[in-house]
Amino acid sequence: MAQKAKTRRTVVIGMLGTTLDTGLGAQRWARWRPTVALCQQEDLLVHRLELLHPPRASSLATVIQEDIAQVSPETQVRLTSLPIRDPWNLEETYGALLDHVRANPFHPEEEDYLVHITTGTHIAQICMFLLVESRLIPGRLVQTSPGKGKEHAAVGSHAIIDLDLSNYDTLAARFRQQQREGLSFLKSGIDTHNAAFNRLIERIEQVAVQSRAPLLLTGPTGAGKSQLAKSIYALKKARNQVAGPFVDLNCATLRGDGAMSTLFGHVKGAFTGAVGDRPGLMRQANGGVLFLDEIGELGADEQAMLLRALEDKRFLPVGADKEAESDFQLIAGTNRDLQLDVERGRFREDLLARINLWTFRLPALRERPEDIAPNLQYELDQASQALGTRVTMSKEAQEYFLRFATSPEARWSGNFRDLNAAVLRMSTLAAGGRMTREVVDEELERLRAQWRPAGTAATSGSEGVLVEVMGPARAAELDRFDRVQLADVVTVCRSARSLSDAGRTLFAQSRAQKKSVNDADRLRKYLARFGLTWADVSGRDAE
Repeated sequence: MAQKAKTRRTVVIGMLGTTLDTGLGAQRWARWRPTVALCQQEDLLVHRLELLHPPRASSLATVIQEDIAQVSPETQVRLTSLPIRDPWNLEETYGALLDHVRANPFHPEEEDYLVHITTGTHIAQICMFLLVESRLIPGRLVQTSPGKGKEHAAVGSHAIIDLDLSNYDTLAARFRQQQREGLSFLKSGIDTHNAAFNRLIERIEQVAVQSRAPLLLTGPTGAGKSQLAKSIYALKKARNQVAGPFVDLNCATLRGDGAMSTLFGHVKGAFTGAVGDRPGLMRQANGGVLFLDEIGELGADEQAMLLRALEDKRFLPVGADKEAESDFQLIAGTNRDLQLDVERGRFREDLLARINLWTFRLPALRERPEDIAPNLQYELDQASQALGTRVTMSKEAQEYFLRFATSPEARWSGNFRDLNAAVLRMSTLAAGGRMTREVVDEELERLRAQWRPAGTAATSGSEGVLVEVMGPARAAELDRFDRVQLADVVTVCRSARSLSDAGRTLFAQSRAQKKSVNDADRLRKYLARFGLTWADVSGRDAE
């Protein structure tokens, strides 16, 4: 038997009007008192009123609480005294309200929130709608006004409104610190210096707190897509954007018949071994965030079901004859070119169009050499927690490691996974928690061997890089002179940010003697002599 849907509760948050809400004796019922009148509206049932007031107005707050109990016994009134001495002081009032909001959790999946802005000082009203605009209070504004004529004056009317805050830029600037905190949150507190990456995180923060549309995170394996997805969820949770859980799945682990059951669930008896109902990850993510890493690995049937779930919030569990519902936000991750997969018939075009509204590419670690130092410190802190002891690096060891880590020799093919593993290994071998140059030397040899292309263990480093780019047959046809020169060029290209950047590095001396130079064209022609392009040697498109 289907369960009856739970009735959503209406919760109003408002400041006590120390002037408008006053009134004593029987005459007070003929007077328009906004807080009481709000609970007398015929078409607005207030299930709970969070009535905030300064300490000196406790007696008046109690009178209002008792009067509301008479006119609206269904309304629960909770009184909260805020430490506000001067309600006309913006800093003091906003600080007290912000502390109150952060200390009290919201449940938007069960309750609708209204913020009453008719009462309180103008400063308090401004603070209240700024809290709503920033989504720290996940609700709307409600305004009351007295009625016309003696019979209706006391009850009046109400309006739920959406204020345009475009004229309050000066006050909105007070939230810049909050935004900076959000950016730091998404970067795990790491003080990154790469300008392009910082711009990317700024845009993700803006989208994450304003939209519930799907997000697509692309980039190479190990670039941090999973960690970023978790941080996006945590930020949305802190801003009261979601109330449900974070559910994640690597789609590459799905195999065979179990794939549909894992995602969409099944009913008892749906197939051999289905001894009970299984909700599935999609239903578990209801009200929260579902992160599907390596979404390009999903099968055709799963892609079709996912598209339906995204568009209609409904899907059919395996073996069920009744649809299930789940309202979640999707974050997808991939290291593949999904557009190319669409052209090859491996990925649905309509699904890509649905999840491609907001796409963010995370750069590889070698594209962010200036961020390796702060990430090294972050990984040292993580290793210290994992090992239960403080691990540090000597100045000499740190400089030596960073010199290698930011050089063309460091491939970082596994990106942050390589860096994390390297730091953890060195930390484990650090006697007394102090990492020395000898420990770093041992790790660098391990990394060089790890990054050496398969089948080139007995070859030199220059030969290995050429085999990787050209293949063993073409590399073997090169003269020794060309092998040495071309290997150095390829190494520089891999560490450069662009074709022009690589050209400036390679031709730094000769270009100084010329009045007009085109380093990019010069490098492009040199690579073409060997049948190579910039994309072949760098793994990136030309600028």
